[in-house]
Amino acid sequence: MLAAAPAATPEFNAAGELVRVVLSLLGIIGLILAAGWLTRRMQRRHGAAGRRIRCVESFAVGARDRLLLLDADGKRLLIGMGPSGMQTLHVYDGTPEPVAAEPPVAPPMPAFGDLLARWKRAS
Repeated sequence: MLAAAPAATPEFNAAGELVRVVLSLLGIIGLILAAGWLTRRMQRRHGAAGRRIRCVESFAVGARDRLLLLDADGKRLLIGMGPSGMQTLHVYDGTPEPVAAEPPVAPPMPAFGDLLARWKRAS
């Protein structure tokens, strides 16, 4: 009878396979980050320069109803939007007043060093 020659098994290089898997993973992560950067860059608005209408504020009144405060050519418009369409509720004449930012809710936390110094003095 003919003796069957043992099949040659390729040697397994664990370090090489690990390097290949890690590099592939880094490449995929890099592609995901590049795609996110590209989509964010494509969706970025080109600023408010040259625009005559801008939305100052929007407020949801109900599930499908909203109030919009718009600036248009030096006038402020209060618009109601709903399933039946849009309707101008009020027109404010004159220059629009800037919308004041809400005051901070809580005072800022003291620095960690200050807290530690107070704790040491109290002990």
